[in-house]
Amino acid sequence: MEVDLQKTKVWGPGLKADFFVPVRYFFIQAVSPDGNNITQSIGDPGFMVTMTSRGKSRVRVYINALDRKDGLYIIRYRLFEKENDLKISVMYKDQHVADSPYEMEGQAYPDSCNCPYPNVKKWLDFMECPKSFKQIKNDLSIFKDIDLDYSSKEVIKRYNISTAHSLSYYKIIDNQIYRKTYGQHVGFKMFSDAILMSLTKKVRLPDLEFFVNLGDWPLEQKNRVKDPVPIFSWCGSDGSYDIIMPTYDITESTLEMLGRQSLDVFSVMGNSPAPWENKTEMGFWRGRDSRRERLDLVVMSREHPDVIDAKLTRMFFFEHSEEKYGELVKNIPFYDFFKYKYQINIDGTVAAYRFPYLLAGDGVVLKQDSNYYEHFYKELKPYVHYIPFKSDLSDLLEKIQWVKDNDEKAREISKNGQNYVLDRLTPKDILCYHVKLFQEYSKRYKSPPTPPNDSWERVDIPENHASCQCHRKTSSKKSKVNKDEL
Repeated sequence: MEVDLQKTKVWGPGLKADFFVPVRYFFIQAVSPDGNNITQSIGDPGFMVTMTSRGKSRVRVYINALDRKDGLYIIRYRLFEKENDLKISVMYKDQHVADSPYEMEGQAYPDSCNCPYPNVKKWLDFMECPKSFKQIKNDLSIFKDIDLDYSSKEVIKRYNISTAHSLSYYKIIDNQIYRKTYGQHVGFKMFSDAILMSLTKKVRLPDLEFFVNLGDWPLEQKNRVKDPVPIFSWCGSDGSYDIIMPTYDITESTLEMLGRQSLDVFSVMGNSPAPWENKTEMGFWRGRDSRRERLDLVVMSREHPDVIDAKLTRMFFFEHSEEKYGELVKNIPFYDFFKYKYQINIDGTVAAYRFPYLLAGDGVVLKQDSNYYEHFYKELKPYVHYIPFKSDLSDLLEKIQWVKDNDEKAREISKNGQNYVLDRLTPKDILCYHVKLFQEYSKRYKSPPTPPNDSWERVDIPENHASCQCHRKTSSKKSKVNKDEL
């Protein structure tokens, strides 16, 4: 297969020094001499990426190249030290590709460096964040004049029930994080702590005060409250007022990419076990019994084993009847889900947080109608990004037959889902959403947050490595809180 090195396209935010995310990334689209995009893997040897920087003999970096097997390559890299004037070479058979080498003037910081950009508006601009998010506008529309003193007392009054709810209460003052927790099971504060620590290392956030719901279910139910108070949650519902953040799952996969987390939207794209034409034409699902419809799906699978392969891996919520539901099976690697064309997404206790990864894969997603949603669901369109089926599963067999009868359309919908993920669910998008949400939320306070007293716990960011040497002026005002006070 012949690749035109000059016509091949190389682009993406990871070619800019100021693009500060845990793992940087860019893309390569292989192009043939006739100017058309190549739509299959170029095979081995593929593209080779190397890095050098000014004043150093080597760059401490982990580079990972993913072949989507359709001509698109995703290049990811995690820096371990600050680099000056990083130079990235993209090679194919010992020759430079497109405009390689790419020279990134300035300092490129690793994720461990605490070097926040001082202006949040400019950060949003150079990160090329969307100007607005519809979900944020919808969520904040009822909170136009927030009395922090009243709302904090009301949240604690309503939800400080140790066995029922768990909350993390934050203040961010002068870009320093402070926290209180309420409830018995507050372990998930590690996730909200992690994104706040990551963001405050990258950008100076406005002073903030807010609650994070650490449980599954949205709290502020429309049928129970007349005067809603603002609470941030990872999952929303049509029947609640909660303000939605990206889930802890996709956020952790963003922060721990090429680290503790092996599953993320990019890795799914680069690890398909079979091309479309070789996938098994069946609906596929694995999971635990966290919703009645999941059990119904397993029963349907046992009644139609040539149409659906659905099995339970664990039972916790319902009594296990082997005669009715079959034996429990072992988990399989998520990438192996995509040996099957038709991926069934069905709610668990709330929205199924696997949905972004199913969209990122190269199967077509059949999604249960649901009142629950993640931060991005309202941007998706049925029959464009996924195939909907009724919440009671009554038309699921019919929908699977439809995708079988419309294979090219199903493949197009699968591609649309992948492209949506590349446009809206990459690491940049997850960080942008959080920062934009915090920025817009901070504009709605009646009066600014007050400094914490000694009842608050300070969430400290680890000390900078000696190599960081942040060149930015990171604070525009003297801290309101002395370290010795806490």
